[in-house]
Amino acid sequence: MRDPQPPGSWDLTGKVALVTGAARGIGEATAKLLRQRGASVVASDLSAAVTDLEGDGLVTIVGDVSSEDMARRSVALALESFGRLDILVNNAGRTLNKPLLDTSLEDWQALFDVNVSGTFLHSREAVRAMLTSGGGTLVNLTSIVARVAMKETAAYAASKGAIAQLTKVIGVEYGDRGIRANALAPGVVETDILEGIVDDSRATLASYASAHPLGRVGQPQDIAEIAAFLASPASSFMTGALVMADGGYTAL
Repeated sequence: MRDPQPPGSWDLTGKVALVTGAARGIGEATAKLLRQRGASVVASDLSAAVTDLEGDGLVTIVGDVSSEDMARRSVALALESFGRLDILVNNAGRTLNKPLLDTSLEDWQALFDVNVSGTFLHSREAVRAMLTSGGGTLVNLTSIVARVAMKETAAYAASKGAIAQLTKVIGVEYGDRGIRANALAPGVVETDILEGIVDDSRATLASYASAHPLGRVGQPQDIAEIAAFLASPASSFMTGALVMADGGYTAL
């Protein structure tokens, strides 16, 4: 059985984290795991369901991550509730499966508002707070389509590629001031989001599982574990990296 609180450099006791898109899936699993590892957590989401996570050492905020005011309020809540901010996990995002010629400007803008602007705004506000307390760590969720091309992902892949490059720049720009930034690129993960974009999610998952060298698709906990590693001192020599978490899919 996995130890929920590994010793030493994996211990996040005393750290304060902000996790966006925390009401379900990867975000929920990450918020819970960081709390288990000892961090105090601010969990944000557009859905009020995020308030179900509230408890000792975990507070929540509801709002749209693409809003500049929301980014500022989320970071302010961390400072007001716990006195500092050490970890930001930019998980909130939207997806879209459409061919290029069927993708409207509205589709494109909606994805970039949440995926790119939301990540930019929260990163900017978090870095400002982290600079006052000696540093911190950013973990920005991107996707395997930031590296490899898949059909019908023009807008989604472009947004995730932008996140990957933004993360690299943050890592380079603020590394000498104690701030690390890494991009985490999941492959296919079994969440309820898939049900909204394909007709038969069970069959789709089965087909993707067979295409992975590990013989399965990912689970939210798989990605949460890697996010927690990147957030911890155990990854202290990593910054500006694009970390693939895809069961070997992009290694083929």
